[in-house]
Amino acid sequence: MSLPLNWLHRIKRYNGILGLNQIASAVIFSILVNLSTCQAIYAEQKPAQQNHNWLYGIRTGILAHDVPIWSLSRQEGGVDFNAEFIFGFPNSRLFSGVVRTNLGLSLNTQGDTSKVYSGLLWEYIWDSGLFLNLGLGLAAHDGELQNSDDKKELGSRLLFRIPIEIGLFFTRHQGVSIMFDHVSNAYLADPNEGLDTIGFRYIYRF
Repeated sequence: MSLPLNWLHRIKRYNGILGLNQIASAVIFSILVNLSTCQAIYAEQKPAQQNHNWLYGIRTGILAHDVPIWSLSRQEGGVDFNAEFIFGFPNSRLFSGVVRTNLGLSLNTQGDTSKVYSGLLWEYIWDSGLFLNLGLGLAAHDGELQNSDDKKELGSRLLFRIPIEIGLFFTRHQGVSIMFDHVSNAYLADPNEGLDTIGFRYIYRF
């Protein structure tokens, strides 16, 4: 169902008003929403584990930028340096895995779109050390919204983020992974070209 015309005008007007100086506020809002959601789950279920560390793990790596996997087009280049914090509390069990919150940053080396993000991560770990992460969250970026010839037109300053990560813990604390993430406005604004990254990460968990 399409949005009424007056709402589309409001969305476009909002995108023009929201500037880079409001990215921090958007990320803080996202963290608060994610924490509230996870605390609600935690209140109804038994805690996933007795984790007294507020920080569960740190992940860092190098990602190929604007790879046409989901977005199906490429206009930007370079690589992204990525760092992410995964918080140990609150957490909750869900479908034999554990839900946690995260906060991360991807910086592009070529001056193209960089982003900060936060969300919920579901993690399942097999006895072999193989693990799977699926997530949903929000990302704020410094890229172009529209009318760009050499960069992605992302339509909105605040985007949805979907990460998928597969990896292996080779010790109790250390591991490696392949991580893919997609950001877009889910057609809540126009245009909606989307942006994909994929690459390798080193993992340390406490």
